[in-house]
Amino acid sequence: MAFETEGIVHRVFETENKTASFQAREFVIKHEGNYPQFIKFQLTQDRCDLISNYKEGDKIKVHFDLRGREWNEKYFTNLNAWKIEAVAQEASVEASGPPQEFSPMDNSFETVSNSESSINAEDFGDLPF
Repeated sequence: MAFETEGIVHRVFETENKTASFQAREFVIKHEGNYPQFIKFQLTQDRCDLISNYKEGDKIKVHFDLRGREWNEKYFTNLNAWKIEAVAQEASVEASGPPQEFSPMDNSFETVSNSESSINAEDFGDLPF
């Protein structure tokens, strides 16, 4: 399953040699919003250096696969990154030029007077919320 997401590089960890023939490297990106999310990805084998070109604070797009496995009746999920791209920083408001002027909209909607709309609280008594 292939997915992609964008975020800001929050932290990059060193490459770890798990066994003699397997190496992995993890990094975390931060999703902005009302509730910022910190998402950890894993790079394996020859892809461990994909994150080396980026530093904390860079905005990137991560292409990844969702992997899951069971071990001793416990379940684990990994987000295995396989491609990382730089995302261009958004231009600031000042650099985008003066704001555009819009013509006022014609108000073709009819207004409803209070006498025409007789909605009472009792009309909503059977709602479940």
